[in-house]
Amino acid sequence: MEENLVIVESPAKAKTIEKFLGKNYLVKSSYGHIRDLSKKNLGIDIQNNFEPQYEISEDKQVVVKELKKLSKDAKCIWLASDEDREGEAIAWHLSEVLELSKEKTKRIVFHEITKEAITNAIKKPRSIDLNLVEAQQARRLLDRIVGFELSPLLWKKVKPSLSAGRVQSVAVRVIVEREREIIAFQSSYSFKVVGTFLIKNKENETVELKAELSTKFATKEEARKFLEICKGADFKVSDIVKKPAKKSPSAPFTTSTLQQEASRKLGFSVSQTMVIAQRLYEEGKITYMRTDSVNLSDLALNLAKTEIISEFGEKYSQTRKYKTKSKGAQEAHEAIRPAYLDKKTITGNDAEKKLYDLIYKRTIASQMSDAELERTQVTIDISNSNHTFQASGEVIKFDGFLRVYSESTDDEKEESPKIIPPLKVNQVLDLDNIKATQKFATHPPRYTEASLVRRLEELGIGRPSTYAPIISTIQQRGYVLKDNRDGIERSYSNLVLKNQKITEETKKEITGQEKSKLFPTDIGMLVNDYLVGKFQSIMDFNFTATVEKSFDEIAEGKMTWSNMLDDFYKKFHPLVEKFMNVNEYADGKRVLGKDPQTGKTILVRIGRFGPIVQIGEATEEGDEKPKYASLRKEQHIETITLEQALELFKLPREIGEYESSKVVASIGRFGPYLLHNKKFYTLKKGVDDPYTIELPRAIEVIDEKRDADKNKIIKEFSEDSGLLILNGRYGPYISYNKLNYKIPKASVPANISFKECMEIIESSPEKKPSRGFSRGKTTNSPKANTYKAKGSSAKPKSETTQKTKTEKPKTSSTKKTSSKTTGTKKAVASKVKKK
Repeated sequence: MEENLVIVESPAKAKTIEKFLGKNYLVKSSYGHIRDLSKKNLGIDIQNNFEPQYEISEDKQVVVKELKKLSKDAKCIWLASDEDREGEAIAWHLSEVLELSKEKTKRIVFHEITKEAITNAIKKPRSIDLNLVEAQQARRLLDRIVGFELSPLLWKKVKPSLSAGRVQSVAVRVIVEREREIIAFQSSYSFKVVGTFLIKNKENETVELKAELSTKFATKEEARKFLEICKGADFKVSDIVKKPAKKSPSAPFTTSTLQQEASRKLGFSVSQTMVIAQRLYEEGKITYMRTDSVNLSDLALNLAKTEIISEFGEKYSQTRKYKTKSKGAQEAHEAIRPAYLDKKTITGNDAEKKLYDLIYKRTIASQMSDAELERTQVTIDISNSNHTFQASGEVIKFDGFLRVYSESTDDEKEESPKIIPPLKVNQVLDLDNIKATQKFATHPPRYTEASLVRRLEELGIGRPSTYAPIISTIQQRGYVLKDNRDGIERSYSNLVLKNQKITEETKKEITGQEKSKLFPTDIGMLVNDYLVGKFQSIMDFNFTATVEKSFDEIAEGKMTWSNMLDDFYKKFHPLVEKFMNVNEYADGKRVLGKDPQTGKTILVRIGRFGPIVQIGEATEEGDEKPKYASLRKEQHIETITLEQALELFKLPREIGEYESSKVVASIGRFGPYLLHNKKFYTLKKGVDDPYTIELPRAIEVIDEKRDADKNKIIKEFSEDSGLLILNGRYGPYISYNKLNYKIPKASVPANISFKECMEIIESSPEKKPSRGFSRGKTTNSPKANTYKAKGSSAKPKSETTQKTKTEKPKTSSTKKTSSKTTGTKKAVASKVKKK
């Protein structure tokens, strides 16, 4: 019999915790939730006060069986899942399924996995907080109801296989509305005027001082007129204002600010940041990573102070206590910080080191002194004009926290502050040149993952634990696309006054470049419009934020979860029934005009596989069928023009003949390509356009591919055209009937005979189908469940080894592939025998 059984939700966390416990503790992992709402029907008995119908997940049966046995034998069970609603729900489900008695069950929580935190938690156990459990359950039930009832409506009225979610759909609305702002944006321009003056610095060197005119001109004529005035003008310093300024450090990281800063500084996606942060937490390197608190414990404050004084001196230390702004913060324990503030670096992969370094520097900087600055504003008069030039600069007098860390912004240009050379009032300045440059107004920026998180937080939508799943879900559903756009070339005018002469030049710039931005897809916009039109209350930002507050009130014991669901369902369900029975459908159809050649109607709409342009409409049998073409990824149903639509029908495009065979350019499922002599040749992205590529370039593409293929083939066999020895990414290998086989190290690939190839294939292990990565199930291997504390006799096996043993797929596709492989081997044996 084990003295103590500790149950956590992840193997990595179990592995870390077991290092701090004695030999009387056995640490096990539940691999997250062990049960969920039934997948049969709704999984909720609405008539019976919304009673949830839970079932143990199929992949957790072995885990539950093992935990049941161990819990019966243990004297005390410690439920040590995370300190938030989800963690509380996991603990409650464990207690229910394992039928744990209150007498021998203890709930412990901690926000960092350190020896001190674990020891303190064991000294202060508590019972399961049912208010937190009910708040999590209310969220789960409400999301199931919305998804279960709205999705079939979308299948019927919009397109099969669609889905809807309470929070995800609102997040899509945020992105769609921004896209519509961009579509409606009317570009304008003005002329920005910058003067460059030559000044002697303290070392008597000539340096430049750039100053911007306080007025922008609407037209080129106005800008030219101003430059004409400046030809004979004198320029004099009329005012110098120096003001001391301070810059304070940002608060330590919350979940959302960590996601935003990791995106800006490290280029991490929101989900990537959370995966890495969870790993760091489970390894005991940082505190809990799902929090909206900016508070630091007294212990952390004292440790930070010690480190700062030791490293930089007393002047750099300034203890600060930050207050959390959001009300009802469910994870209000501590901000995200290093578990050990005396550790500047950690072991781990490159991404883990970078994220830890970011967290460490932000935490330390938050407890450092303000940076002291001196800001200088210089006004320069023009002798024959009322306009003035303004120059501003900044000097850091004391770097303070900036010595360690500086926060990024979404539109940061990484320009260092300008330093103003020494000047005096009434000092006459030598003019080098004045430039009037045409500047175009820019549309509102599209959201990045990080800026979307910030917007959702501002609207009160979602909580620390939901930001990453929200953003991942809307992309997986195909409603939002995270993409880069190359931008287009644009001309702009530049007027330059130099040596009393005005010259005009036309320059080029690339505008509209986008990197890792969130674009709504046509189907995302269509679904959003349908839901906003029919379910205004559900899609309303205020409603979604109010629901979050309701969950907070349930967690605080101020509201009954079933009453909250009942109030929602009474208003929601009748609307679903009403629209399900209305004979109307949404396909986004928009008529563009007539086809100049046939006179048939050209329209755009959502098709089975996405947005399409269509010439003609299907009527009676025997009529000529409509022609279809897919929209390009940067095109939208509501903005594409007739001319752009006609362009799409130019593909497939015959561009000439090569070796007596036609060369055709087109776009397929995997992008643009050439077709020649029944073979496909991929066109290079950003280099070759199927609409404009000419025959000479097409021949180059074909010949380049042929040369590459020749280098790939090491040996062919006349006995069987399906057998090849090829050069691969990891070296030579045998390819036979679309299956690959390793070549023994001792063999020389070019010298292997047909018979030897067949023998290698026959002696190779039976081929299994490759298994794709299953999101969210990376730790569901039951037998990788046990970690024995130090001093015990059990020797834990590695998770990887045991996962391989316990997760072999047993699907019908496996059987088919296995039989196919077996058949191949029989054929091989037969061929070898014949030879």
